[in-house]
Order: sequence, then C-alpha cells, then structure tokens
Amino acid sequence: MPALYDCSDPASLLDGIRAARTAIAAGRSIVIPTDTVYGIAADAFSHEAVAGLLAAKGRDRGFPPPVLVADRHMAAALAERVPAELEPLLDAHWPGPLTVILRAQPSLTWDLGDTGGTVAIRVPDHPIAIGLLRETGPLAVSSANLHGMPAPTEAAAAAEMLGDRVALVLDAGTVGGSAAPGEQNGSTILDCSTDGVARIVRQGVLPRATIAAAIGELLASG
Repeated sequence: MPALYDCSDPASLLDGIRAARTAIAAGRSIVIPTDTVYGIAADAFSHEAVAGLLAAKGRDRGFPPPVLVADRHMAAALAERVPAELEPLLDAHWPGPLTVILRAQPSLTWDLGDTGGTVAIRVPDHPIAIGLLRETGPLAVSSANLHGMPAPTEAAAAAEMLGDRVALVLDAGTVGGSAAPGEQNGSTILDCSTDGVARIVRQGVLPRATIAAAIGELLASG
C-alpha cells in the first residue's frame, strides 16, 4: 500500500507535501485531494509520468487526463486563447468544480494522450491541491480510481484501489460528495474548443443552469 499522510496534522502535511514534490519530480503518480474527488496526479510535462498515470487507472491514450493549475495565470499559459465570453463563468467558478476544454498552446512540449490539440483545464477549490500546484506547476490529474470504478471521496478508498501504482496519498478526509442524484461527483466539463459555442460533455456538480446564467447563448442546447 502507498504511504498515507494525514493532512490534518501540520507535521504530517509538511512531510507529505515534501514527499509529493519528490515523487512528482521523479515521474511517479500520487493521490491528492480536490474539492470534488480524490485525484491521481503526475507531471503534466513528462510523457512517461502521464503514461504511468493512465496505466495506473487501466486507461489508454484515448482518455487524456485533465490538467489542474493553481490559478488563472497558469491556465492562460496552457491555452492558445481563453474566450472573453467565458470570463464571467471563470470569475465565479475558478477555483471550483468546472473543467474547461480549450485549444492547447501549440508551443507546449507535452503528450497527454489523444487530445486532438486541446487541453482540459481546471483550478480546484482545495487548499492542499492549490498549495502543491504552486510548487510543482501544472499536474495531469484524473479521478483516483480504476477505470470503471466509482471516483473516491475518501483517501483510503483511493489507496485501496490503486495500491502500489501510486507513490503516496495525501489524506484530507472526506472531499466532495455534493453531486445531485444521477450526476457525477466530479467537475462539470465544458468543451469550449470550438469558437462561438460551448458544450457540456460531462455533467458534474456545477449545474447547467449556473453555466447558462453566466455565458448565455454561448452554451449549446442539449
């Protein structure tokens, strides 16, 4: 089983963040808390690290992971362009349970999988995740579960599922759990990679009505 660090204890949190930085730099995958579910994280700019993340989940290149960033400035460096029409939505829900798919900055030397030239970006609303991201830079992060299994909201569940596929787990207690019945606990994913239109490709905890109120006619029906 991977090492678990109790983030409610200041000394354990400090040790955990140090160990997390070391593991990420070495190309290993780790488990981190977010505001929605626990995520498996790896260096977004290391092809080997991303491949290891996908292998740990039992997924292939057809399931490229989103990229978590600490703030809007970090996000802007990854995207070719952030449409001005999205600004009110991002102002309100970054940090938060909103993942936005944009055209990726073509100068970036990374390989997240079969992305079609896009990148899915999110600023998570969790202090431990934000603090780590400020130290490591952008991380490829997917829910910390085996493919086809429920996304965990408890650190122990993530550790049990992934085992030695990850180097360590940062345990921040129960996270997320705010999805409506029939919806996923993860973030809502909004595809904005085509000019002039935004489409919800996964309904998560951020309601469609909230997105529609912020961006109006930009949001496609259905």
